[in-house]
Amino acid sequence: MAFIADALARVKPSATIAITQKARDLKNQGRDIISLSVGEPDFDTPDHIKAAGIAAIQRGETKYTPVLGINPLREAIVRKFKRENGLDYKVGQTIVGTGAKHILFNTFLATLNPGDEVIIPAPYWVSYPDQVLLCGGTPVFVQTHMAKGFKLQAEDLERAITKKTKWIVLNSPSNPSGAAYTHAELKAVTDVLMRHPHVWVLTDDMYEHLVYGDFVYTTPAQVEPGLMDRTLTLNGVSKAYAMTGWRIGYAAGPESLIKALDLLQGQQTSGTCSIAQWAAVEALDGPQDHLPIFKAAFQERRDLVVSMLNQANFLECPMPEGAFYVYPSCAQALGRKAPSGKVIATDEDFVAELLDAEGVAVVQGTAFGSGPNFRISYAASTAVLEDACMKIQRFCSSLK
Repeated sequence: MAFIADALARVKPSATIAITQKARDLKNQGRDIISLSVGEPDFDTPDHIKAAGIAAIQRGETKYTPVLGINPLREAIVRKFKRENGLDYKVGQTIVGTGAKHILFNTFLATLNPGDEVIIPAPYWVSYPDQVLLCGGTPVFVQTHMAKGFKLQAEDLERAITKKTKWIVLNSPSNPSGAAYTHAELKAVTDVLMRHPHVWVLTDDMYEHLVYGDFVYTTPAQVEPGLMDRTLTLNGVSKAYAMTGWRIGYAAGPESLIKALDLLQGQQTSGTCSIAQWAAVEALDGPQDHLPIFKAAFQERRDLVVSMLNQANFLECPMPEGAFYVYPSCAQALGRKAPSGKVIATDEDFVAELLDAEGVAVVQGTAFGSGPNFRISYAASTAVLEDACMKIQRFCSSLK
């Protein structure tokens, strides 16, 4: 009898973590490596947020916290949703978790039965389908296309919905493509969902504040209030506040779902780190002065990377609306020979040969369910990005 649970055979390791670790290993071996594989802001946590964490320690806020989160943070979450999204939630409709990934996993664990289907537009964040599989559900992938901005089309969603559909996962701006839905684009999707009242919406809004130019951000329950009673709106402080290591995610949704998550989390991790929660209160309620600075830097980097990649042979890179990723196509590079002599047959080959030849680590699109593409995180300095893009250009010029 096998000791390891059968469920683990249904999932694979995170490709983004695997590539990042490979880059670290090569660096430790003395190679000059530029890693653009990790989705983490290169900025430090703003000082006023760090100060709030320190003050919490000094006040002795170091004891167990309620499973659903401390009241001051849950109240701050209610204010945030009202202020920024026009959504009216009560404190009893909110939950705090150890990162948004924690809440996402628990949501699937609390709601999925064998045979339940979860619609996931591709390309998708690598953890969505594996979490669904671990929790006994069935991921149903709906391909999006570069020509349509990597955005889910209403008619494709309509075709994917069945009697077994329980959730659709929406992520705008998207990891990995950076695509963000306009109000009209989101309305086309929510109109379909209004015709299927058995389908719930899990919207991952983690990159909400990282949209560029004159783009106006909206979230599904804001666009279609009729979805409010079957939408879980998921967010966190990791990206917009450069607090990845603090591990604070939060969500709001129907009280019945929050109670189920409370029950599950109470037997699993209990309350989230007390100090990190107090820092998150300051993140949501305190000064937001850093956001325009972050956005301006990311927009400048986005424009640089898109321009340089589009100057490379055999690459086509669309301009994303948000997040800090680009998702170029390397379709024209397939069938060509790399400097090693290997013929590039897949985007995985392209990524491996790029790392070997030029020491630039990116993530293959097939890991996100859609290729032949690759993902670059531009959460790095302008100098590093220029260097990386020049190396990518050189690598592409070397393909025969």
